[in-house]
Formats: sequence, structure tokens, C-alpha cells
Amino acid sequence: KIVFAGSSSFTKWKDVGQYFPGYPIVNRAFGGSTLEDVIQYAKETILQYEPKQVVIYCGENDLANNDQVTPDVVFARFTTLFHIIRNKLGTSTRITFISLKPSVARWHLQPKYMTTNQLISAFLSKQKNAEFIDVQAAMLLPDGSVMKDIFIADNLHMNAKGYAIWQKIMAD
Repeated sequence: KIVFAGSSSFTKWKDVGQYFPGYPIVNRAFGGSTLEDVIQYAKETILQYEPKQVVIYCGENDLANNDQVTPDVVFARFTTLFHIIRNKLGTSTRITFISLKPSVARWHLQPKYMTTNQLISAFLSKQKNAEFIDVQAAMLLPDGSVMKDIFIADNLHMNAKGYAIWQKIMAD
């Protein structure tokens, strides 16, 4: 099994299995979640499945919900989750982190997202059977602004065009 864990960007990807035919995906993300939430419910949402891969999209809400949360705090929370998964499932389970995405609604947080992504990417580059998938650049226009036509009306969650961008990068 491949477990998708994290927040609403995965929760709302209801047809994720159609983007990756032939892969046994279990989508256990839940809307509004922070890394603290995923840590708290790791047993129920990740560990019980004993997956061969865990794909994580989380951290965006950590920064959006509390001005006191910094990229360093999000990084520390991520490493806690990483070690929980490793301690229970070992290095044979691949851990993949999808970078925090840019969005119209949270563009003001983009500098924090970029720093968080850099911290997590550097950490994962030193780990066995782990990877960081950067979706940032593919979601930006040539002038560096975020694409507007890849989001639903809330300008935060993606539409099918946005998920197609993720699928292409994740499949490579």
C-alpha cells in the first residue's frame, strides 16, 4: 500500500487513484490538519497500514493557523513525524514529502513555505529511502507569480489542472 497522509490538498484529491492507476493508494489525509495532528493520529492514518510508501503533504496549515509558528517549528514537527514512521516501519518504507505549494489565498506565506521546503529537502536528502518532491516551480508563471487557473473558487485548493501538475511531477 501507498498511504497519502496530511491535509486537505490530499483530502480533496478524491480521484487520486485515477491519476496513478495500478498503485494501491490509501488516502488518509484529513482537512485542516497540521503536522501535530498527523503526529497525534499517525497510528490510525499511517502506521496501521504498514505501507511500502508514505506520501506526506502537510505543514501549510501549521504556518497559516498561527503567526508564531516558524519554518523551523514546521521542520521540527516534520522530523518528529519522520522518526515516528521510521521507528515503527523501518527504512524499507519510502517516505516522500510533497513541497508546500504556492496558492493565491496564501501567497503572503510564500517566503515561509520556501524556507520550510528548503529545510525539509535538505534533511530528506540525507535520509535512506526518502525523497522530497518539489511542486513549487511548476505551479508558478514565468514571472514568478502563482498560476490562478489551477485552483477552485477558494484560491487555496486545487482543481483537476493543479492535480495534473502534481501527478506529472510525482510520476517522474
